[in-house]
Amino acid sequence: MTNGDQSQSLDVKLAGVVGWPAAHSLSPLIHNLWARRARIAGHYIPIPVAPDYDAFTRAMDALRTLGFQGVNVTIPHKEHALRYAAAASANAQQAGAANMLTFSDDGPYTDNSDISGFAAAVREKKPDPGRRALVLGAGGAARGVILALRDLGVEEISIANRTRDKADALAKRFNAQAIDWTRRETALAAADLLVNTTSLGMSGQPPLVLDISALNPLALVADIVYSPLKTPLLQAAAACGAQTVDGLAMLMHQAVPGFRGWFGGAAVVDQALRDHLEQELARKAAS
Repeated sequence: MTNGDQSQSLDVKLAGVVGWPAAHSLSPLIHNLWARRARIAGHYIPIPVAPDYDAFTRAMDALRTLGFQGVNVTIPHKEHALRYAAAASANAQQAGAANMLTFSDDGPYTDNSDISGFAAAVREKKPDPGRRALVLGAGGAARGVILALRDLGVEEISIANRTRDKADALAKRFNAQAIDWTRRETALAAADLLVNTTSLGMSGQPPLVLDISALNPLALVADIVYSPLKTPLLQAAAACGAQTVDGLAMLMHQAVPGFRGWFGGAAVVDQALRDHLEQELARKAAS
C-alpha cells in the first residue's frame, strides 16, 4: 500500500472549540484524552474566531468544507451558533444560546450541553438536590442553569442579580421569582441549592461578596467558575460543611455529548480526567 493509499484509508475525525479567544480552553485536553483512550484517530483543536457574526459564518462554512464533525462554541459565539444552525434542540431554543454545532448533510444542528452538563455535575454530588434554589446572576449562563434545575426537579427558583430588571425578565421567562441583590443573603436560609453564575470571584474579576452564615449546611453550593477552581464561595461553603460543585465538573460533563456525537467513542468523566485538567490549571496559574 502506498503512502497516499494509506492516508486515504485513515478516517481522521476533526472537531474543535470556537471562541474569541480560544487558546485558554480546557476542552481540547478533555476530547483528546478521550480520543487516546478510545484509540480513535481524531483531533480536537482550539479555533479563534473574531466576535462578529460574519466572521463566525465564514469560519463555520470553512470548517464544514474541511470535513469537521462539529464544534463546541464559547463566548462570544453562543447566540451566533443558534442563528447559524438549520435546526436547534429544545434546550438551545429555550436558553437562547448554544454551545454545540454538529455538521451533517442536513445542515448544521445546534444544542446546549451546558444544561445537561450542569445537571449531571449536580446529580454526581446530590441525586436529589431539593425543591428550592437561589441563582446568582441573570445572564446566558443563568438561563442554562435554570433549565437544568427544572430538569432536576427543582420547583422554586429565586434569581438575584445586580441589575434587578434583568432578574425580573429572566424570572418572567422561566416562571421563577426575582429578588433584590441586597436580599441575596436573606434568601439563603430557605435554599437547598445555591448557584453562582456570575463572573464574580473569577480570577481577574471582583470578589463575590456574600455572607453564607445563614446557609443550610445540607445545601449544595455550585459555582460555574473554574479559575480559580476553589472559589472563595466554594471554600466558605465547604467550611460550613456544605457539599460543593465546581466549574470543572460542569465543563467535563458538558463535553460528553459532543465527543460521543463527533468521535463516536466512550466519554467517561472520572478522577483521572479531573487530575489531568487540574494539573493544567496549576501549570497555567504558575506560569
